[in-house]
Amino acid sequence: MCVTSPPYYGLRDYGESGQIGIEQTPDEYIARLVKVFDEVYRVLKKDGTLWLNIGDSYAGSGKGPMTLTQGGKNEDVFNMQNRVYEVPKSWSGIKPKDLIGIPWMLAFALRERGWYLRSDIIWYKTNCLPESAKDRPTKTYEHIFLLAKSRQYYFDFKAIQEPIKDVSRERYKRGRSANSKYVGQQGITQVREDFSDFDQQFRRKRDVWEVSTNTYKMDEHFAMFPERLIEPCILAGSKVGGIVLDPFFGSGTTGAVAKRFGREFIGIDLNARYLEKAKERIDKVLTETA
Repeated sequence: MCVTSPPYYGLRDYGESGQIGIEQTPDEYIARLVKVFDEVYRVLKKDGTLWLNIGDSYAGSGKGPMTLTQGGKNEDVFNMQNRVYEVPKSWSGIKPKDLIGIPWMLAFALRERGWYLRSDIIWYKTNCLPESAKDRPTKTYEHIFLLAKSRQYYFDFKAIQEPIKDVSRERYKRGRSANSKYVGQQGITQVREDFSDFDQQFRRKRDVWEVSTNTYKMDEHFAMFPERLIEPCILAGSKVGGIVLDPFFGSGTTGAVAKRFGREFIGIDLNARYLEKAKERIDKVLTETA
């Protein structure tokens, strides 16, 4: 399986030649990501899945170019006082202040390349950052797309099922009235005599995940996804001993979670400093689980 979060469009300069996220147009950005995920598709097993966390971007106000940090120094990521990387604030068909729609542009492009688009999971950030915009609601969520290489793919739904609430448990025990219009239909009985069954104690995981933003601190990296966000991805998408790929490895969250749950991993990143820090982080996990 693969679980990853590529750099978002036009938001940060990570200081590496060939980095993704500072292309001159959204279409160029999507095209470069598609090339990366073509390679992910190539190396995945036939029943493999891709869990892709991606956020959106806004077109600018039109008052000038969107610029990023001079020299690409990690300490100055998104330093608005020292900017030379210029990314236009508007494009043909996209007006100033428009929400660009990056996640769905990417999802549809990957679907056209052969991926099966299976789910749009909403990451609801319970502690989202405030925004300065006063003419729209504050953004509190991002997308995690579940894509599969084949029509039939590995997905361990029991690994991420959730206990049902007490009120639901009591309702299931009561069964249905003999006069209910649903009695007699497939799977509907008056009395739940087999209530001990696994599926009646748990429910399928929903597609809105309430997870606070990252609590792990890493000075050089400004955009890490939290471990709790990708735990269900790895548990549902791989078996113990399986291999988890992350082509945008960053701070090593994927590797840390993979090792904690008995999986192997392959992490790739352009930034050597991030990889050094990620190795230190994962070594700590190995020590804890030894």
